[in-house]
Amino acid sequence: MNRRLVRILYAGVASVLMLMPVSCYRGGSLSDNEYANTPQGNFMALWTIMDEHYCFFDLKKEALGVDWNEVKHRYGQSVTSDMSDRSLFELMCNMIGELRDGHVNLSSPYDMGRNWSWKTDYARNFSKDIQDEYLGKDYIMSTSGMKYRILEDNIGYLVVESFERQSSSTRMNVMFNDMALCNGLIIDIRDNGGGLVSASEFLASHFTEKKVTVSYSCYKTGPGHNDFSKLYGNYISPASSDLRWNKPVVVLVNRGCYSSANEFAVMMKAMEKVTLMGDTTGGGGGAPMSSELPNGWLVRFSSAPSYDSDMNHIEMGVAPDIRIDMKDEDILAGKDTYVEAARKYINDQLVNP
Repeated sequence: MNRRLVRILYAGVASVLMLMPVSCYRGGSLSDNEYANTPQGNFMALWTIMDEHYCFFDLKKEALGVDWNEVKHRYGQSVTSDMSDRSLFELMCNMIGELRDGHVNLSSPYDMGRNWSWKTDYARNFSKDIQDEYLGKDYIMSTSGMKYRILEDNIGYLVVESFERQSSSTRMNVMFNDMALCNGLIIDIRDNGGGLVSASEFLASHFTEKKVTVSYSCYKTGPGHNDFSKLYGNYISPASSDLRWNKPVVVLVNRGCYSSANEFAVMMKAMEKVTLMGDTTGGGGGAPMSSELPNGWLVRFSSAPSYDSDMNHIEMGVAPDIRIDMKDEDILAGKDTYVEAARKYINDQLVNP
């Protein structure tokens, strides 16, 4: 079998680095292990791919108590030569599900195994219906998943539903011109599941006047759990040809912020005049790659870890500067606790800068 590693579309942490894990040790172990297209062979292929290429084993052992060798023994006992494809698929999905990583998936022709515990196990702290009330009917909509309007107290309110598409310089300049006289800006990325890191980087570049180190990354250099390169800094430079925002900013985050939205939270937390408010984000701090099993199923996994500017892992989420939760009484009254707290914070900053 041609055991190839296929890079997933993930325009983030230095694209060159994302290609290097394959070439660094291609002949070291994975390509030397050929597994038969049997239940046992596919099981061992999956376990070995993860063992040699997944990047968070130490973190998951410390946080969740996951021992990958113990996992192999426990699940391997249930693999039989006559088990059905669907039974094997379920067993292997349960095995990789022990890592509780939203970037770890197993895909077959009839289903995709996934783990969404990073958000489903926590309070949502978000109501789309209430958000729509704050946006009203006269908001301005961008083609890149952004909506905005100016609230009654002259504060801009920008909703970024996803980073699946990158905005243009023209649209960014129009937006900032529209809100030029606002006293501050609220950026609401709650329940933003990610997309292109390049899109989140582009948006973040409009909130700094200097080059800023926002995070660090490394990549696998060998099959051992701790075989990593040195750390490389990730930087955000000011948007060169666009208008930039230099007034107070509050970024609203919850557990539904994942992957490139998680990265955006990291970037913005490193900026001056920016405050993160809400709940810890959902995480997803590892650049995903994929590999193929003997039977053609695809496994996706986190391959390159990222850290914030203070060298903290971001796989388990980014903590806000100000922690708040949605209040039941506000929800019943049709009010958004997050937005109201952000408005108060910005208005207080105007009084006591």
